[in-house]
Amino acid sequence: MSARTFADASRLDDTGLALALAPALTPGGLVEAPSFFHGFAAQPLVLARGLVALADITSTRYYKHVPESMRDPVLTAHGDRLRAECFSACASVHARLDLLPGSFDSGEMRHGTTNVDIGPQMRTALTQVGRAELLHLDIGREGLAVATPGGTTYERPVVMPDRWVRGLGNAAEIHHGLPRAFEVGAAHARAFVAGLPPATGVDRTGWLVADRTGLRLSPRRVAGGVHVAGLHRLSAFKRLLTHVTGLVVHGTEAPGPSVVTLLLPGARLALGLTDVPWRGFSGEGSLLEHLAGGNALEDAELLAALLAFEPVLDEGRLARDSALSAARVRDGLGVLAASGRIGRDVVDDAWFHRELPHDPARVTKDATRLTRARRLLAEGAIESLADSWRVRTGDGPGYTVRDVGRDATCTCPWYLRHGTGRGPCAHILAVQLLVEAG
Repeated sequence: MSARTFADASRLDDTGLALALAPALTPGGLVEAPSFFHGFAAQPLVLARGLVALADITSTRYYKHVPESMRDPVLTAHGDRLRAECFSACASVHARLDLLPGSFDSGEMRHGTTNVDIGPQMRTALTQVGRAELLHLDIGREGLAVATPGGTTYERPVVMPDRWVRGLGNAAEIHHGLPRAFEVGAAHARAFVAGLPPATGVDRTGWLVADRTGLRLSPRRVAGGVHVAGLHRLSAFKRLLTHVTGLVVHGTEAPGPSVVTLLLPGARLALGLTDVPWRGFSGEGSLLEHLAGGNALEDAELLAALLAFEPVLDEGRLARDSALSAARVRDGLGVLAASGRIGRDVVDDAWFHRELPHDPARVTKDATRLTRARRLLAEGAIESLADSWRVRTGDGPGYTVRDVGRDATCTCPWYLRHGTGRGPCAHILAVQLLVEAG
């Protein structure tokens, strides 16, 4: 098993992630310094307006609206499709533009990941693209180049915020298992997008409901509806209004996260929303249970060696090739998600591979509740009772944990406030570690 290294040094520290162009394990072998895409767009306006929509999102703070200067999506090529991802400045919106097979008329797409800025010059160039104008895209070691008959605009790779690594992992886990609620066609989808409030609008929250009259927001729970908090966070869809061919909604009636995906010619734009506009993906703890697995870090390294920029990961194949159980594969994928190395596509209902530098120490450092849980276990602070566990903290009576896994409960203030909606508390994690240790 050979280890992959980056052609240039990537830096991951407290200031952020400086992402060198990732080498790729491609069908043709290991490519050390890929220039991973160049070609002409089949739908120039969809590509141009989709990238500008990402720039709108990453430069917007939706909670107490404040414009920001960030405009830097992560670009990943999978050999058959190109993905561009970003977070809003407040990290409450995860956006991903999927340019699917057929999005490009000609050219070559390989495999790789990089991070670039969409600055003022690039934004101007993209907004000036005409409907019948040729648009050529090139992504590689030097960053992003967009060429039209009027000229070429370049953007260099930039530093990605460190909190984005945590956010990518939490978004992937939160979106895992999110049910598909409904899909509407072009007419209903366009009417809905046209009526969305602006990014500066008030926080409209309710249940999205699809019926024969269209798509509407109900102030009360409706069977089959999906709870969506902060409808103004979908405002970036308006840039693509004339290209909409449909809309898919993932989520549940209960307050929680949701994903709304705009269907476009040869592409789709998915916006993942947290359960409330003031909560960011980078502040969640959804991956903690997987990180607590005893062999999770080692299993993640083994699984990482089997990834090859697949647009759709086959968990069954990973289990067979790694000789790991399905549960261990799932925990290992959790670690890879925490490192930002895999994402979740709710429309495909599958993981996909993106390559970022892996730092196991940072994965566990960011999981402060898990660190505290391990300390409680090492201190012998857990007492097994007949039908529960008592976790002592300091001189007080401690807290009572019942059950483990999805049905776990605790009497601590964290659990009483958040439940398991932001991942388990340190006391539930400590009990889980004790049970797994046998």
